[in-house]
Amino acid sequence: MNRSIVNVAVYKFADLANLKELRAELRGLTKAQRLKGTILLSPEGINVFAAGERDGIDVLLARLGQVPGLERLDVKESLSSEQPFNRMLVKIKREIIAFGVEGIEPGRYTSPRITPAELKRWLDEKRPVTLLDTRNNYEVQAGTFEHAVAVGVDDFRDFPTAVEHLPEEIKERPVVTFCTGGVRCEKAAPYLERAGFKKVFQLDGGILKYFEECGGAHYRGECFVFDKRVAVDPTLRESDLRQCFACQAILTPEDRASPTFVEGTSCPACYETPLETMAKLIEARHAAIRKATSPLPGSVPYENVRPLNVPARFDRFELLECLEAMRTHLSLEEWRTASSEGRLLRYGKAVRAGDVVRAGDRLLLTMPATLEPDVSTAIEILHEDESIVVVDKPAPLPMHPCGRFNRNTLTSILNDVYAPLRLRPAHRLDADTSGVVVLSKTRETARRLQPQFETDRVEKSYVARVHGQPNAEFFECRLSLSDEPGPSGVRLPDENGSASATLFRRLRVMEDGTSLLDVQPLTGRTNQIRAHLWSLGLPIVGDPIYKRRGELGAAQTLSMSDPPLCLHAARLSFRHPQSGELVRLKAPSPAWAEFSS
Repeated sequence: MNRSIVNVAVYKFADLANLKELRAELRGLTKAQRLKGTILLSPEGINVFAAGERDGIDVLLARLGQVPGLERLDVKESLSSEQPFNRMLVKIKREIIAFGVEGIEPGRYTSPRITPAELKRWLDEKRPVTLLDTRNNYEVQAGTFEHAVAVGVDDFRDFPTAVEHLPEEIKERPVVTFCTGGVRCEKAAPYLERAGFKKVFQLDGGILKYFEECGGAHYRGECFVFDKRVAVDPTLRESDLRQCFACQAILTPEDRASPTFVEGTSCPACYETPLETMAKLIEARHAAIRKATSPLPGSVPYENVRPLNVPARFDRFELLECLEAMRTHLSLEEWRTASSEGRLLRYGKAVRAGDVVRAGDRLLLTMPATLEPDVSTAIEILHEDESIVVVDKPAPLPMHPCGRFNRNTLTSILNDVYAPLRLRPAHRLDADTSGVVVLSKTRETARRLQPQFETDRVEKSYVARVHGQPNAEFFECRLSLSDEPGPSGVRLPDENGSASATLFRRLRVMEDGTSLLDVQPLTGRTNQIRAHLWSLGLPIVGDPIYKRRGELGAAQTLSMSDPPLCLHAARLSFRHPQSGELVRLKAPSPAWAEFSS
């Protein structure tokens, strides 16, 4: 093998000046000599890793030797068949090796050195000495001295903290610090002395110098280097080790033969199954949800601007007449006040109580110092992939902005968490109904997924707790439901309405006389399950609208202090919008649906 590329590692702590001028000169020199690598310049010294042809390296070293303070450089050299660096970087840094501890100045003081030959003699004689590996954990993976103690860091700046966790008894006996080329030990060893270690030495020239003079005696493995070679063996030849791009783990040929190794993506050390990856993602999403809802976004006063579109059936109505007919959550008097105060605009201009509105008009209502009712924020992510998000929606929590709610809604909270994505619900649940909700991440996904819900190709299963006890285990309701809400704002059985069908199965009669039902809606009308059970004389426990004894209440979202509506979207089956595979998802049962068998 032709080994014509010369690799040099050299550093020196010295007071350097005129760094910008020196940087410019070295950039020009290394470019002219076709050298690659890294040169770090700092007021405290220089650190060089460079590679190229012999003549070019000699020119660089000769010029460095002329810089005041760099006259006698200790160069560590090895050969390779290929250029191990991609480019040349010449940078100015505050430190040539980042440490961040004031008062550690190797240019003025550093700990005593021990030569490679002397260390080998100590180890041959089995002297009581602690070999302290100051390198990062992933470097230690490639190899280290026999019986060495790794300080256990992922970044050298963490060295001072790691020292606090070393055994106290180490302080009383000789300690020899070592690293790749010695530069880190110039700071690590004096720091150990400051921390109370009695007798500290640093291996002169580091592992590379030890390999050069002593070979692999008392060393196991190879030495990690910061270039494309990854590691060199005790003869300073490039090893067959590689490094994982994702996690920096050192990889043997056997590791790279593993099915979990994907170039640039994963290796046996960091590979995760799809379920493990999803679990980590979901954990992060839950943390983001907690942050987005602490405090509740709608519970902090804000100026709320709400749009309102005039339906065609109210064309040419007077403003207040139209608003009253639309049955919004505001009273007629509240609308009158907003209009008189100029807070109701149409195309940028104030609209007054007696003005005539036209179909398609877009009205904007400004509501200053808005405070929304509290809602449940116990949103749980059940599944997430590149296309969809599936959540277990708590209650009370509206799906989207409506009525008294704007920011305290499922989509508003999730859009904050998933920004810049805007999630699109494939279907809806009432604010007071909990359970499985599917949302699309993109418009294209929504285009593929939405039709499944619109054409009833989705299997839905709810659990409901109702007042009363059905006579049969299996029963159904096929009453048509009104297409528009009635005077109280709710849907009612209507023979001229839309065909509706729901299947029921009695699961259990509870001790309090209520019954637990499995519910399967075959159609998807608004309030279908609630209206059907009410018409059968089995109203849902906690329903504020479809009440017992055939009574009706006003359409209003429950408060956090109210007993829950005992209706839960438990299971959902649909075809994945990308793969076409059947997806089955289940939400945990709420407390009111649990019973001991």
